[in-house]
Amino acid sequence: MHPTHHQQPIQVAILTVSDTRTKADDHAGQRIQSLLQEATFEVRDYQLTKDEPQDIAMHVKNWCSDPTINTVIVTGGTGFTPRDQTYDTILPLFEKEMMGFGELFRTLSFEEIGPKAMFSRATAGSRQQTAIYVLPGSTNAVTLAMTKLIVPTVQHFVGELNRL
Repeated sequence: MHPTHHQQPIQVAILTVSDTRTKADDHAGQRIQSLLQEATFEVRDYQLTKDEPQDIAMHVKNWCSDPTINTVIVTGGTGFTPRDQTYDTILPLFEKEMMGFGELFRTLSFEEIGPKAMFSRATAGSRQQTAIYVLPGSTNAVTLAMTKLIVPTVQHFVGELNRL
C-alpha cells in the first residue's frame, strides 16, 4: 500500500435507488452514512431516486464531475426483477470496472446467505477519478460490503485513481 493513500480524504455521495423508500425508511442508505461517519469519511450528498435509468445516470455523472466528491456509493436495484436497472445503467458509465469487487462480495455474501448470493449484481469501478460502488439494497448486504470491502480499501482506490 502506498503510504500517501492512508491520508486520502474520502468525500462520498450516496444514492439509494428505490421505487418505494423514503429517507425515513431507507435503512441501507442510513447504514452507509453511519459506517462512513464512523470511518471519519465525509458524506457530501445523499439522494433517493426511482429505479429509472436516466435519473440514476444523471446523479452518478453529476457527482463524478464534482471535484468535491471522490466516491459514489449506489444501493438498490441490483437484482433481477424487471425494475432492477442500477447495474445495467451504471456499468456503461465505468471507465474501468473492478471485477474483483463483485466476486469478493458474492463470496462473502455466500458465507452469510448461501447460493442466493449469486443473484447480486454488486460491482465497482471508476469514472473521472471517482470510485463508484454498486450495492444491493439490503441493510445486511450494505453492512457486509462497507465493513469488509469498501471502508478498508476506499482510500487506496481513490489514491490510485488520482496518482500521476
